[in-house]
Amino acid sequence: MKQLNNYIVSWWLGESHNAYSINEPLVLVVTISVLILAILYCKFILSNSSNGAPSLPPGPRSFPIIGYLPYITPDLHTQLTNMAHTYGPIFKFKLGSRLHVVISTAELAKVVVRDQDEAFSDRDQSTAALVLTYDGLDIAFSKNNPNWRKLRKILVHEVLSNKNLKATSYFRRDEVRKTVKNVFDRIGTTVNIRDIAFSTETNVLTRTIWENTSDEGLKTSNLGDEINMVTSNVIKIFGRVNLSDFFPSLVRFDLQGVERDMKIQVNKLDTLFTSIIENRIESNFKMSQEEVGYEGKKDFVQILLDHKDEKDGISLSMTQMKAILLDIMIGGTATTIEWAMTSIMHNHKVMKRVQEELVEVVGLNNIVEESHLPKLRYLEAIIKETLRMYPVVPFLLPRSPSKTCIVGGHTIPTGCTILLNVWSIHRDPRYWDTPLEFNPERFLTGEWDYRGVNSVYFPFGSGRRLCAEIPLAEKMLIFILASLLHSFDWSLPMGEDHDFSEIFGIVLKKRKPLIAIPSQRLSNASLYM
Repeated sequence: MKQLNNYIVSWWLGESHNAYSINEPLVLVVTISVLILAILYCKFILSNSSNGAPSLPPGPRSFPIIGYLPYITPDLHTQLTNMAHTYGPIFKFKLGSRLHVVISTAELAKVVVRDQDEAFSDRDQSTAALVLTYDGLDIAFSKNNPNWRKLRKILVHEVLSNKNLKATSYFRRDEVRKTVKNVFDRIGTTVNIRDIAFSTETNVLTRTIWENTSDEGLKTSNLGDEINMVTSNVIKIFGRVNLSDFFPSLVRFDLQGVERDMKIQVNKLDTLFTSIIENRIESNFKMSQEEVGYEGKKDFVQILLDHKDEKDGISLSMTQMKAILLDIMIGGTATTIEWAMTSIMHNHKVMKRVQEELVEVVGLNNIVEESHLPKLRYLEAIIKETLRMYPVVPFLLPRSPSKTCIVGGHTIPTGCTILLNVWSIHRDPRYWDTPLEFNPERFLTGEWDYRGVNSVYFPFGSGRRLCAEIPLAEKMLIFILASLLHSFDWSLPMGEDHDFSEIFGIVLKKRKPLIAIPSQRLSNASLYM
């Protein structure tokens, strides 16, 4: 043993074991140290190879402190799709001090949105989102908590119930008819489809939410225009890169003014909502309950006010009511209408078939009614194909795990940002034949819906965080498109070509607005009045 100790110490010192006489206490210390190191090393290797936690996902090298920020490009959806080809279906990168995990396959997305839905049902809340939503008090950006569950229940089962959507159908019909008349007045001239879609949606939502509110007593006389402008500004602010989201220690400095600018817009909305709600409370006080509502029907403000005092065990504060109204107003789908019109006009075969369907279902001596919509299967397939190729939010709204999870054999730490690359999944040739071809026929089988049951197609999300406003969005999308395509033929201005380039942001928009020229399609001009 003494000879072995002498040899070990000599080796440790880099000398021949016969060169020097060895101090025995030193021999003992060094021998024990070597044995301890050997045991610890073996334990480390064994623990990591068998019972230890899986590693983090792979990812690119990045700079200290700032992470991968210098490499981020404006077209983030295509950049992250290309990175998945290099690093695999699940990979990580850091932006500042925040870890981001990107998931790019349907199989792994299913683990997040369905198999481990509870763990991944919190939202990653940016500075802009927190300011906009009264510190995360709404439905879209709230964490998974009792407040979120209460508000979602009211929105889904009360505000957007089949009964209430049917009761408010008059507002949608009236505003769509106004749009048709406005376009008819501009026949032969250019029309901005994005503006038409956006203003129609805003007007429909405005009337559906507070139709029964009189202008008297309100702090503004032009609600629709103000909401339109504020909504547009909010989307722009969301699209701005904010360093505070990547370096939380910088939040208080608001270096890029995102918090400041969002507060300006939120204050405008808050003033409008407060004025509307207070006006309704006052008018309700002056009349009997039987008189409240448009022709006996309640708009959304009245439905929410019914919950101001506890009803069925649920009560709402003023701030909660405003948060719900905010979600409804911001969650529009005008970009989808523009993408659909662009794709239809680019495909003469598609245009011909959808207009033939409209003739068969609606007729050339009639206008589109909501009763026609369930029969327009090909137009519905067009909308689904549009949302496949151009999902409104290419990564959906980011999630954040409430506990450490395992996905795809990798550890996903608590509190990181999860990006579900639905844009990439919807264009993946493993799931879709000719994925870059606009082909509505693929959705005529009836196997697809908007609720994310099939994990290769979930434009509005899936699981607990499925978009709560799908029923209203679906009705408005198909109604507006059907009316524009049934009432008019469309062409591009002379010399213009179809432009499919896009701008990445909180919403995936066309780089250039679609400008088109309408011409009269129905022989009876009175149908446009």
